[in-house]
Amino acid sequence: MKKGLFSRVWSLYYDGFRNMSKWGRQVWLIIFIKLFIMFFVLKLFFFPNFLKTNFETDEERGNHVLENLVEPIK
Repeated sequence: MKKGLFSRVWSLYYDGFRNMSKWGRQVWLIIFIKLFIMFFVLKLFFFPNFLKTNFETDEERGNHVLENLVEPIK
């Protein structure tokens, strides 16, 4: 029986991680920790939601974005 693409890709990665050495697992753990810090922790502290804090409604937010993205016709 022919397996689907998703099943084949899953089994490829599953077998690869299962047969990985201890050193390789430690490297992947470090990579996942760094990605977590970059995408979740830094976003919380250094990139606040500017539009939610400075504008009340979706219409005000949309107008602000439109004004900053589109140059007025001269």
